[in-house]
Amino acid sequence: MLFSRQGVCQPSQRVRFDTEGPILNDGFIYREIVSNRAAGRVVEEYLAERYRHSSLQEWRHHIAAGSVRLDGVVAREGALLVLEQELAWHRPAWEEPQATLDFGVLWDQGGVLVVAKPAGLPTMAGGGFLQHTLVHQVAERFPGAAPMHRLGRWTSGAVMCARTREAAAGIAAQFAARRVGKRYRALVSGQPPSVCLVEARIGPVPHPPTGTVHAASPDGKSAWSEATVLERREDCALCDVVIRTGRPHQIRIHMAWAGHPLVGDPLYEVGGRPAAGSTAVPGDPGYALHSAELAFEHPETGQPTVVIAPAPDLLERS
Repeated sequence: MLFSRQGVCQPSQRVRFDTEGPILNDGFIYREIVSNRAAGRVVEEYLAERYRHSSLQEWRHHIAAGSVRLDGVVAREGALLVLEQELAWHRPAWEEPQATLDFGVLWDQGGVLVVAKPAGLPTMAGGGFLQHTLVHQVAERFPGAAPMHRLGRWTSGAVMCARTREAAAGIAAQFAARRVGKRYRALVSGQPPSVCLVEARIGPVPHPPTGTVHAASPDGKSAWSEATVLERREDCALCDVVIRTGRPHQIRIHMAWAGHPLVGDPLYEVGGRPAAGSTAVPGDPGYALHSAELAFEHPETGQPTVVIAPAPDLLERS
């Protein structure tokens, strides 16, 4: 690990994984405890509503194959769910999409690990991804470690992970109190003012491809971003963006709301919402966004720490 006198640390090593794909993963068991909302419902009808990737008839096939269990016992078609019963669906192995699995280790001290996520690697499981995720790859190399926040699939850069329960509690408290400093690097369209402060609220809005999507909404939650222009280029600008809140897709939404969507963003247009009739989803590629810096107090030592993730070439000053 390399530290400057200001406590800023630079990448210490690279960790490489096989980047070939797709792969056949190991399958997964989805577990939940039956809530008041689900109690009394027919198991296959509830599952068809809960996991909409499979139809009611397909869920009947899953049940007939013994893939659904209630309190550890193979479920039968037509069974009624009971409050606080354990419902488990044993999803068999499936072929995951290809993803870049290479990540860098930026900082590793005590219970805190900061890694550099590559663009294209999802942080968490979802959308067909399970083992091709940062959470899985980090746990493979550092058993017990898990990300404490997430970046969008095509956002690269610094992600803080906890290696112990104590560190996780301390980091979570800092995130909740908004004491973690977060600076991003983005390429935005047009020519924004030298400093652009955005406080548009963010919340779910209707979007047919996914049901809803987070976007600028007067009914949403408060959000705060401040973009500073570092370099002006032809028809676009390189910016540092500091955020105090961490709403989903916040920078993409806020810069679009301000009239300067991220260059190549397939989803958010001027105004911070998807275009009418858009079939784009949040995980589609095209934009350039990088988590460049995290500032926090080490939860075990109290030491103020700043971790920097060098930006990709496109997002470096010329």
